Amino acid sequence: MNYAYAAPIQTSAVSVNTSALDAIFQASPVVQMTLLLLIGLSVICWATGYSKYKQFKELAEANEAFLNRFWKATSLDALYEDIEHFKRSSIARVFKSGYMEMQKLAGSTKQDENSPVQLSGIDNLERSIRKTIDLEIAAMESRLTLLATTGSTGPFIGLFGTVWGIMGSFHKIGAMGSASLAVVAPGISEALIATAIGLAAAIPAVVLYNHFISKIRREEMALNNFGHDFLNIAKRNFFKEK
Repeated sequence: MNYAYAAPIQTSAVSVNTSALDAIFQASPVVQMTLLLLIGLSVICWATGYSKYKQFKELAEANEAFLNRFWKATSLDALYEDIEHFKRSSIARVFKSGYMEMQKLAGSTKQDENSPVQLSGIDNLERSIRKTIDLEIAAMESRLTLLATTGSTGPFIGLFGTVWGIMGSFHKIGAMGSASLAVVAPGISEALIATAIGLAAAIPAVVLYNHFISKIRREEMALNNFGHDFLNIAKRNFFKEK
């Protein structure tokens, strides 16, 4: 009795290249634009973080130098003459604003030449100092909105790319009538890359934002403390008691 042996079925392995770069290059234009947007936001956030780091470093050094000079000064007039040496100091700008307001009040107050200066209008001085402090805080907060926006929207932008990539995979399945790895892998790969880049852009942005907000709060506290000290000195030496 002869037995017929069936020839073994030859299965061809399907090679699917799903490396990150290949997935990006083979992605749909919408996903590629999404990735470019996220990468651009990430680069801008890192550049903003670096510039803010330099800004706060220079600000801390300038404020420390000015405070050392302030507490060693024998008179406010002598300190004001050296104010141009502390252009980078936010505290120096608060002092300059308060000193100039005191000069205006002195010019509008009649004084006896033989009597010490006694000013009135302490509320005006307080408003001037408060306004300058608010302007300094606003300058420190500039460009932080971009970090906050990237941190809050980055994952959702990445999710948009993910959804679009998965939609492309389903369209291919429907067109080819097959759900093989070769059909679905490219779309799934580009979808996952969009999610990863969205998180990679958002997480550092949130960390940088929180870090700089913390620094701003400390600088605001330092400005307020100096403002109170300056007002106390002015009240004791130059203003009439109510």
